[in-house]
Amino acid sequence: MNRSLRRALWAGAVVALTVAAVPVTSAFGAGSVTATFAKAQDWGTGHETRVTVANGSSASVDTWRIEFDLPSGTTISSFWDADVTSSGNHYVAVKKSWAGPLGPGASFSWGYNGTGAYKAPLNCTVNGAPCGGGSTPPPTTTAPPTTTPPTTTPPTTPPPTTPPPTTPPPTGGKKVVGYFAEWGVYGRNYHVKNIHTSGSAAKLTHILYAFGNTTGGRCAIGDSYADYDKAYTAADSVDGVADTWDQPLRGSFNQLRKLKKMYPHLKVIWSFGGWTWSGGFTQAAQNPAAFADSCYNLVEDPRWADVFDGIDVDWEYPNACGLQCDSSGPNAFKNVVGALRSKFGSSALVTAAITADGSNGGKIDATDYAGAASSLNWLMPMTYDYFGAFNPQGPTAPHSPLTSYTGIPQQGFNSDAAIQKLKAKGVPASKLLLGIGFYGRGWTGVTQTAPGGTATGAAPGTYEPGIEDYKVLKNTCPATSTIAGTAYAKCGSNWWSYDTPSTIGGKMTYAKNQGLGGAFFWELSGDTGNGELIGAIKGGLG
Repeated sequence: MNRSLRRALWAGAVVALTVAAVPVTSAFGAGSVTATFAKAQDWGTGHETRVTVANGSSASVDTWRIEFDLPSGTTISSFWDADVTSSGNHYVAVKKSWAGPLGPGASFSWGYNGTGAYKAPLNCTVNGAPCGGGSTPPPTTTAPPTTTPPTTTPPTTPPPTTPPPTTPPPTGGKKVVGYFAEWGVYGRNYHVKNIHTSGSAAKLTHILYAFGNTTGGRCAIGDSYADYDKAYTAADSVDGVADTWDQPLRGSFNQLRKLKKMYPHLKVIWSFGGWTWSGGFTQAAQNPAAFADSCYNLVEDPRWADVFDGIDVDWEYPNACGLQCDSSGPNAFKNVVGALRSKFGSSALVTAAITADGSNGGKIDATDYAGAASSLNWLMPMTYDYFGAFNPQGPTAPHSPLTSYTGIPQQGFNSDAAIQKLKAKGVPASKLLLGIGFYGRGWTGVTQTAPGGTATGAAPGTYEPGIEDYKVLKNTCPATSTIAGTAYAKCGSNWWSYDTPSTIGGKMTYAKNQGLGGAFFWELSGDTGNGELIGAIKGGLG
């Protein structure tokens, strides 16, 4: 897979503070059943907490019910893997119906995102007794009187067997949009369930499913097996329920359906095109209405219509050259997205990933993006992949610079140049999302630590030379320096550039200062197992 199906290829400010080697925990009691609250992340205005229920007895525990109070200034905004209800600052968490009993010596973890800085819960009990057994302890704090009725079911009422609607992540209305790559279910072994178990689902507002094909002037399935045929075992399924041979929908589409049920705030958008399949838009532009009809029929197929909330156009080089050259004219992109909006209607999401080439006479100048903006909910300039080992001899340069810098190999190849050009052309800032790559680009044969050095080729990568996931690079080649708002490091003869939680924090400050609509990233499998980079995006947007 070349610099294509990976989305133009994987692609100081407040920053998410990831859990240290020894997490901050609050354990209540030491009896047969315990509950441990661990701070996973704390970004000041919010935090993530993991709660572990452990059965230290010799008998199976069929169910559990945890009651606790949160200190003043702290509330739960979203949660996963437990059903949570509240009255004032008093919370009740119960085992989900699919979780099953806790066997002797077994444990189960669930989690929540909270507002404000992390504070240890108070007055924790399990099944009506202190978490370690014994009589109910006296309260250590008094709940403040409530002047309005609770918005969730009171703790004296049995909780529902399905989770109540969760509150969207507290990003002040800013969008946190992440790509799920359909081919990740193969070699990468990354599945929809990982979005859930990493805690990332609670931090996202939208998922972009990449990619559907564009061929013959129509929208088409990208990978039928991964999309709707692959059977999932109970262990690999989002909700722990195995697929059957005769069910009408399987694959990632069915897993996304389950994920949306678990996280009702999540929206899923089907993205079509990408670097490799952008060439198909040339024929689509010849008859936009027919193309829109085919896309609508596919996205709204009765087998999976409930899974998708709209369509994303990933046409990366309209009226310009990329993998192929397109000469459809400056209005072709506007005509295509306009036809999609007319067909899908005002309630559907219609979005677009676009070039971030801010150079004079570059790809942004080749297309009327401002004219198309009225048909789109938002646009995503791909502010990454500016530089990389596709120029094997270098010069070494960060692939996702936020700003220009002395010695940058190409003027206009930075995030700020793209954002400013699009705004100057009339694209509303609120409809622009800043792009983040969850991967690095690197060279080998490098002797110079600072950017601008020569190289002999692409650095080794797990799946493709010159590219590596953040979750790998943070350990194998930790960032040592920053330039233009992003990070880099030289390890042996290899030179890598990539974003870290710290540089993402700075980029999110930029996004807020520019009045942007939020941020998006390529792609989910590049993050750590606990969603470190997504946490930095969400925390940085505030």
